Amino acid sequence: MHILEKPRVLKISNIDVDYGDVQVMWNVSFDVGEGEIVALIGANGAGKSTALKTISGLLRPRKGEVVFKGTHIHRIEPYKLIEMGIAHCPEARRLFVEMTVEENLDLGSLKGKAKRQRQRTKEMVFELFPRLKERRKQLAGTLSGGEQQMVAVGRGLMSLPKLLMFDEPSLGLSPILVHEIFHIIKKIREEGTTVLIVEQNTKQTLSISDRAYVLENGRIVLQGAGAWLLNNEHVKKAYLGV
Repeated sequence: MHILEKPRVLKISNIDVDYGDVQVMWNVSFDVGEGEIVALIGANGAGKSTALKTISGLLRPRKGEVVFKGTHIHRIEPYKLIEMGIAHCPEARRLFVEMTVEENLDLGSLKGKAKRQRQRTKEMVFELFPRLKERRKQLAGTLSGGEQQMVAVGRGLMSLPKLLMFDEPSLGLSPILVHEIFHIIKKIREEGTTVLIVEQNTKQTLSISDRAYVLENGRIVLQGAGAWLLNNEHVKKAYLGV
């Protein structure tokens, strides 16, 4: 087991979340410490993506609260949360396919400090993803799946996030690109950005995570250090096929 030792960036407390008349999360609580990689793992439909959508303001909790750097954010509009430092790389990338790579990146930096530092941040993104620099004038819809994922991550970084959330970043990618994406996520954390990740690739995710929470049927059933959960018998049987 592992106790949070770093200052909290994010604190979710006892949230219930509904989709219409259907409740999908029950009394969920978890923390993300500054500079950590924290993972939410679980089967499809467990509530992982719902948690990210609730943090980013796309869903509202019926009960409980979401606190980011000391501010209650569960009633704040999503566009304001971006300005506060929360970026969400959604599942399936959600790029503007008829816009260029560079135009998609620029959409991540439309206001404030992110806009003022756009050029410098873009150069950092191009350093992280050299292929995007080569394809900066290419339409996003013509890129490979791996390249599109790079654009989605780069767009998130363009907002200068304090917290970057990933929803299934390895979905549909080849094993080589999966390894590359996880390497990039580690590098992003090393540069000082806090990371919250939802991912089906449990082994890879736990291997890079400081801590993780296991969601089952909309409830947290287990939590601990990533390395500890990799060796947990329940996790091995349910998610690692061991």
